[in-house]
Amino acid sequence: MAKILIAEDERDIRELITFTLQIAGYQVIPTSDGEEAFETAKKEIPDLIVLDVRMPRMTGYEACIHLKSAITTKHIPVIFVSAKGQEGEVQTGLDIGASDYLIKPFSPAQLVDLVQSVLNSVTNVP
Repeated sequence: MAKILIAEDERDIRELITFTLQIAGYQVIPTSDGEEAFETAKKEIPDLIVLDVRMPRMTGYEACIHLKSAITTKHIPVIFVSAKGQEGEVQTGLDIGASDYLIKPFSPAQLVDLVQSVLNSVTNVP
């Protein structure tokens, strides 16, 4: 079972993502901001990280930069989720190391499909 770390500051969205991924068979570690996600990722070493872009304390972009700079977490694929879907925003996320970018609102099926696709392409984790 793949372990997925979630960083989302909006409680309802965090709970929806957590529930969706748990129902799909994943172990989920929810966090509420980028700083907490970075610190938790160093301890838990998840198989995948899903980051909201706009969060307090540390944005998803900042967290991704830290994650990709740390030896213990640089290999972990990152998916950004954001309501900001402009081409420049998406490109920034990909340029700093994200595997993909999902625009809100998205369906639970879209999230699960993308998570499965990214995990299969980089780690072959079911």
